[in-house]
Amino acid sequence: MARKFGGKYSPDGGGSEVKARETSSYRGATVAPAGARANLMFVPAAVVLFTSLTSGATGLALGAVSAAVLALSAWLLRDGLKAEAAYNTRKVARRPGIPRKLFSSVLAGLGIAVAAYKVEPGLVAPVIFGVVTTALHVFSFGMDPMKDKGMEGVDRLQTDRVARVVDQAETYLSAMSDAIRRAGDRTAEARLERFQVSVRDMLRTVEDDPRDLTATRKYLGVYLMGARDATVKFADIQSRAPDPKAKADYLDLLGDLEANFEAKTKMLLADNNSDLEIEIEVLRDRLAREGIRYDTTREFQEGR
Repeated sequence: MARKFGGKYSPDGGGSEVKARETSSYRGATVAPAGARANLMFVPAAVVLFTSLTSGATGLALGAVSAAVLALSAWLLRDGLKAEAAYNTRKVARRPGIPRKLFSSVLAGLGIAVAAYKVEPGLVAPVIFGVVTTALHVFSFGMDPMKDKGMEGVDRLQTDRVARVVDQAETYLSAMSDAIRRAGDRTAEARLERFQVSVRDMLRTVEDDPRDLTATRKYLGVYLMGARDATVKFADIQSRAPDPKAKADYLDLLGDLEANFEAKTKMLLADNNSDLEIEIEVLRDRLAREGIRYDTTREFQEGR
């Protein structure tokens, strides 16, 4: 679909798009986890299939099997890289349920082994090629995260609840991104990205302190679901016929939501700081009752 580009001096610009880019920032920007390296892993499958077209019936069948296994390996690798990126982004996360990158390495070795058997029937050559391919694949892309992160000493029930809410919120955000692309409006896309940054700030705050989940459940559930529905409806309208009023209403909605999410996040952080100050005061009172005084200023000056 053709995409409309504009700027400060375009007929419908009026400087709004430039202003949106100037007010936005790179905060929250990420690099696509499944990039060129992962996409190149589909090339061997195509090469094996293409070179098998003139290899006779047996050669074609083996080539098709090898190509299918290699394509499945590349697909699993893409999903594994995305799961690893999500794991690395979150402060509290479970290890992926399926070790996709490990399975991808094994399938890559199996696919190359089948291709080697097509050229040189036997056992030694396919095994050597398969083992070397698996090892190189693991060396190039690494292994999947094998343990949970940030869950030491944390209530498992609370972390499970937080994980479910975060996953659901990320689903809403992904649906919003997919919908806004259909609108083909760069200003709306940039504005939505800014709102998503504020939502993810709240998600990270809740992950740091699961006790905040109750206070944010409405934001991460009802409000975010409403924002997704509004984004889908706006995209449907814009894809049919651009409506300036609908666009203005949608941008105003995102602005109001962003302000509310940021205010709530700041309130949560302030409450967390207050809780820390209370814990410190309680500890100091207990030490004082035990007849122990701790002069932090003196200890700092003495370099202890």
